[in-house]
Order: sequence, then structure tokens, then C-alpha cells
Amino acid sequence: MPQIIFFVAVGIVAYIGYRTFVREAERVTAKIRRAEQQQKTGANGTLVKDPKTGEYRVAKD
Repeated sequence: MPQIIFFVAVGIVAYIGYRTFVREAERVTAKIRRAEQQQKTGANGTLVKDPKTGEYRVAKD
């Protein structure tokens, strides 16, 4: 019985680690795509609208 609990715990940790890895990989890929697009267009950043003030600011990663 303890072996089953151990393997279930290892499986849960592996799944959580995998999901974290995938999420981080997607974030980095999106950042690289934005940087490539900015380089193509010659932009110095991506502007996003602040919902509180209505002003546009450079997006932070």
C-alpha cells in the first residue's frame, strides 16, 4: 500500500511540474514572438491601455 501512495504522489508532482513547464514555455514563446514582431516593425514596445486612467503605456512582461 505505501508503494501505491508513493507512486501516486510522484505522478501528481510530475504532472504539476509538466504543467508549469508548459506554461513557462508558452510565456517565453509569446515574449519572443512579440520581440520579433517589434523588430520587424521597428517599434520600441507594445502599448496597452490602462483601464483606470485610459492612458496607453508600454506593456511589461
